[in-house]
Amino acid sequence: MKLSPSSPLPHSTSSLILTLAVTLIVMTGCGSGGSSSGSGQHLSGNTNVTLMLSSTANDELQAFFVGLSSITLTSQSGKTVTLFSAPPGTEEWAEFIHVNGGAEPFVTVSAPQDIYTAATVAIDQSGFTCVTLTPAGGLDTSSFAYGTNANNAPPTTVTVNMSSPITITGESMGLMLDLQVAQSATYSSCYSTGLQQWSISPVFNLTPVTFSGQPTNAKNGKVSQVDGQITAVGSNGGSFTLTLPESSRTLSITAGSTTTYQGVAGFSALGVGTFVDLDGAIQPDGSLTATRIAVDDPSAVDVQIGPALIVGGDPVNAGTSDWAFNRLSQGQDTIPNNWPYNVTAAVFQVSGQFDNLETLPFAASVGVANIVAGQNFYVSTQKFLSPNDPYTPASTVTLRPQTINATVAASSQIGSFTDYTVTLAPYDLFPTLAVQQGQTTLLTNPSQVEIYVDSNTQLLNIQALAPGSTLRFYGLVFNDNGTLRMDCAQVNDGVTQMSQSTAARLPAGLVQKSVHTEPDGMQRTITALTRQ
Repeated sequence: MKLSPSSPLPHSTSSLILTLAVTLIVMTGCGSGGSSSGSGQHLSGNTNVTLMLSSTANDELQAFFVGLSSITLTSQSGKTVTLFSAPPGTEEWAEFIHVNGGAEPFVTVSAPQDIYTAATVAIDQSGFTCVTLTPAGGLDTSSFAYGTNANNAPPTTVTVNMSSPITITGESMGLMLDLQVAQSATYSSCYSTGLQQWSISPVFNLTPVTFSGQPTNAKNGKVSQVDGQITAVGSNGGSFTLTLPESSRTLSITAGSTTTYQGVAGFSALGVGTFVDLDGAIQPDGSLTATRIAVDDPSAVDVQIGPALIVGGDPVNAGTSDWAFNRLSQGQDTIPNNWPYNVTAAVFQVSGQFDNLETLPFAASVGVANIVAGQNFYVSTQKFLSPNDPYTPASTVTLRPQTINATVAASSQIGSFTDYTVTLAPYDLFPTLAVQQGQTTLLTNPSQVEIYVDSNTQLLNIQALAPGSTLRFYGLVFNDNGTLRMDCAQVNDGVTQMSQSTAARLPAGLVQKSVHTEPDGMQRTITALTRQ
């Protein structure tokens, strides 16, 4: 099985099964019979359980793929239930950085009601990608992966944490499998001309989720910015099957009278092959009721989602090139990890997920003149060229929300918004890429972002939203005449740990590294490292 088709990570026909060690914390008074909860509630029958994927990450890594083979729960009496199992010799790929602070449904099963004290996850290959600059100032994208030779792969400790036993009860509920990214990957440096020391030791937190009839965020059953391609349309004229990028997973989507459509007139404009992004509420059977369905390009044959790495500066197509990092892609072509687009004739637009753009105290716009490296984009094409062609013409370029991890420096009130001035870490893409060669759009202070929070912002943070606090902010990032400003939709607690900090404790091991430089007059290095 392969890693992401967009990733330079190696392919493998072998399967490395890593069983996740589980931290067990048994609550006092839970009992040992497995048939009743601590409050005396009798547990019988089954519950529809929707497993959701999420991550908690800082801004060091741009992709983190894990091949999931199986996921099981163990009850306090020792009984096990399988939440997910891939066919023998295969795995289901999941990318975790794009769900940083959010969630994406993974699978729904009928599970026996019980008190569960442990979880085990078997994974196959895994890998992560970081982006930095070379000493000469060029761009370097490095990917680190396990999986080319399962028999010789190094031992890996993988952990699932449960803060307390989980009671499965009721008609339906959710479980959140949250990858702790900074604890899961260690490496000595992103760019190196010699051998590297690095390791992958996935750490997950597993927590219960109670679904709300009108959910407002991932912690009560709402999912946002779910991307995919329609692969079947229901005969009832109000439902379709959505296949997710980089995987074989599908979601059942239902639209209703309250569904908002963007880019198309309504449900009748949707068909097999249409790429959509949507928001919705998780239902008891694991399907989604869509609250918003957007189609950025009805004629698209390929789509790519990820941050811009280089904007302009190409000696042949000056001012028109946009090198993008391919975190997720879908369509008829396999898009390389880094890919250049000609955006001269593209339609620029802003995601319709937010409805407060007109009330912001700055001009929220995006276009050729003000896009900057580090912004998150959804790029569609109606014709994908071969690798021998230098630039693929982009049809649409849509600014998408993204999560940044930053430390609050100050705050002020501007009308109905509170403006939080935050400072980014040096490894964040904005400060890293702003000083590279050939940039046509410059930022006054690439390490600083103005965050605009209003009454609609979901405040899910426990740590105070105050100077000195490190938090994760999710929203649309605009370049306003050289100043980065975010229309913020959600705030979560931040991540301060740097994965490189533990690199000195990594085991020694032979690492194969190959370097390829793009021949367009600027140094762009793509590095693939694989531990055998």
